[in-house]
Amino acid sequence: MNLKSTETAYETTRPAISSETLILLCACSVGFAFSCNYTNHAPLVPLLIKEFGVTKAMAGLLTTGIFLTHALMQIPGGHLADTYGGRRVLLGALGVVCLGNFGISFATSYNQLLFWKVLTGLGTGSSFVAGARYLTQVLPANRLHMAQGLYGGSVLLGSGFVIFAVPRLAEAFGWPGAFISTALVALSVLLLCLFAAPEAPVHKHAPGSLLAMLSHGQLWLLGLVQMASFGLVIVVGTWTTTLLKEQLGEKPETKLLISFIASLVLLIGIFSRPWGGRLVGTLGVRKLLLISLAMNATGCFLLASSGSSLAVAILGIALLGVGCGLPYASLFNRAVALFPGRGGAAMGLVNMLGIVMILVGAPLVGKITDLTGSFTSAFVSLGIFALIICVVSLKINDK
Repeated sequence: MNLKSTETAYETTRPAISSETLILLCACSVGFAFSCNYTNHAPLVPLLIKEFGVTKAMAGLLTTGIFLTHALMQIPGGHLADTYGGRRVLLGALGVVCLGNFGISFATSYNQLLFWKVLTGLGTGSSFVAGARYLTQVLPANRLHMAQGLYGGSVLLGSGFVIFAVPRLAEAFGWPGAFISTALVALSVLLLCLFAAPEAPVHKHAPGSLLAMLSHGQLWLLGLVQMASFGLVIVVGTWTTTLLKEQLGEKPETKLLISFIASLVLLIGIFSRPWGGRLVGTLGVRKLLLISLAMNATGCFLLASSGSSLAVAILGIALLGVGCGLPYASLFNRAVALFPGRGGAAMGLVNMLGIVMILVGAPLVGKITDLTGSFTSAFVSLGIFALIICVVSLKINDK
């Protein structure tokens, strides 16, 4: 389906919106609030290991736990947003995120930590796809690339910000207080959406066959790119704090520096995701994706070879921050264009495939590191994976 003609058709059915700024504020606040839960446990891994006696591989399973249910809710959450509107789904999903964070703050065992992370994933999964679908339901098509880029940037802002902020909160209030803080963020945004977010009108488009959507080759290719961009950056973000601590040592004077550098792998996406939304019109989808994936592979190889060189590690982190952010807007807007009647479910499929990388990658990096005693082999493997997806991306339609 031609993207331009589809956008034109959407333009004619889009209702007038009095405040696009308010819509973007609500959507980006949602992105920030739920994504805090992607990595809020990552900088607390040393404390959790000490508190509960877990291994690095078990700590990696906390990331797997939240993203397992996060993945499972992508298509159902998208379907609910298609049917009832994104705003209504967001309200319920943020409530689940609040409950999960309050629960984990009172956990007394590793099994409880894992349970509450799994529950929280039900809320984050629905929140993500409902937020992305909400924008397509309330904004005109010519605003969507930038709007989706800003929404995607807010997701990385939340997941990157907690890598920097959570250690400070844990020092002041203990690790339970750090989780309570992310619960309060989600609660605040829930109230904002309840009282300020405009309702999302639900348009009746021909939905298309669910089986046809699930078997559509181009959607699967978009999902593979999501694995090597969003999935990759979350896996790397989960372990960069630990990597840098091993390089620089846990000295009081390096704590703030380590937190800041580790957060850059995600925080750079705040700018690269909107930038990617602009560049897709100039470069085309395929060229943009190829450049991005080559940057991601190079970044992983640099981290693998960084050793004790902080400069090499920073360069690798910077390349990953840019390369993993550029594809975001084009992936999800293309998914909606392919299946406008099932736009939420189509976006959910793309993101669900991307999450497979997180489910496998986070504990696998921990396991390889436990076995080899360093992160070198793990990051080399990630770089090779990005190169493979780069070659596969040559089959993505450019128009």
